[in-house]
Amino acid sequence: MLLIRSGVFVVLILAATYASLFAYGPLGHEIVGAIADERLANTPTGTKIHALLDGFTLEKAAVIADDIKGWDKKGVDDPRSFHYSAHRNIDRQLRDFWRANPPTPGLNPDAPSHHWFHYTDVPVVPAQRYRDGSAGRSKWDIVHMIPFCVRVLQGRVPEQNERKITKPVALILLAHYVADIHQPLHVGAEYFDQQGRVVDPDKDKSALGDEGGNTFTLELSDEPPRRRGIHKKKLHGFWDYDAVNALFPQVPAMLRKGELQALIEPHKRQLVHEMATHEPNSWRMPPNLAVDGYAEIWADEILPVAGEAYARLQFTDVHSQQEEAGIVAAGEAVEKPIENQMNYRAWATGVVRQELHKAGWRLADLLEKIL
Repeated sequence: MLLIRSGVFVVLILAATYASLFAYGPLGHEIVGAIADERLANTPTGTKIHALLDGFTLEKAAVIADDIKGWDKKGVDDPRSFHYSAHRNIDRQLRDFWRANPPTPGLNPDAPSHHWFHYTDVPVVPAQRYRDGSAGRSKWDIVHMIPFCVRVLQGRVPEQNERKITKPVALILLAHYVADIHQPLHVGAEYFDQQGRVVDPDKDKSALGDEGGNTFTLELSDEPPRRRGIHKKKLHGFWDYDAVNALFPQVPAMLRKGELQALIEPHKRQLVHEMATHEPNSWRMPPNLAVDGYAEIWADEILPVAGEAYARLQFTDVHSQQEEAGIVAAGEAVEKPIENQMNYRAWATGVVRQELHKAGWRLADLLEKIL
């Protein structure tokens, strides 16, 4: 997920130790959920959300779709698997959801993995909209799953559906997916031919994708030399983690996790309140557009940003690589030197701030309309 500029915070780079503890994963998702919580406080919609989530806030619910990936290794029935023990009904429904959508190798549209629901891999070259092609899209991608969850909450899809998405689970997933679709590399991807050149996969059927930057390492111009034993970050991980963390002040190294959380919490609360009380630019949907169509509009809106996220980089050592889902393109992404423009990190942090801001308002607005 992403966020962008607008506000009074000075953008500073978080220490590497802090970056390892928070991510778009928890931190970015929590910000989006917390903005929606504040927007919906003391409203009938907020009351319905509290009942559906058994007391979970949207801030806490927003990270669950990633948390349950912790069940992937040994399954939900392993005696050591974690439980949402204070929310037994939701715990049971989430386990049913996981069993209906377990992680699976390869692409089998009849047995979708819950991992697929978080993203789509629309090619950024040539520039296009979601509906302009077929490569990287599927009926189980995020552009399809957001409206599916909307229809469950509206009662248009029964809770006894094949995906085991009940109303509480649909709300938990929406709190997460609305943020994911505002992260450029959860929507756009780059594709390469056998010579490592960027190509259009709708024309070159042998082209290999990069899974939204998950298979490329990233080297930025403002990074200090890597110490021995420190691995390069992934391009996708930079957007999920580093660009979000850079919204907050630098923290001392070598603090324990609890100390880091306590230190950052007041800054997070200030940022959330600022975003919840100041309307972001260009966040509203056309008044005559059905809520089913929001996800595609959001994807189309973020695709040019994804295109720029790739255009600011040059790719080297591009090669094929075997992954669980099949053969992909892998290699190294290096920041291009661009005169008179802000560096990649500062630009990405601005994007992330803006997108998180919009995602929080859009989540609140969507839930008001369907609940």
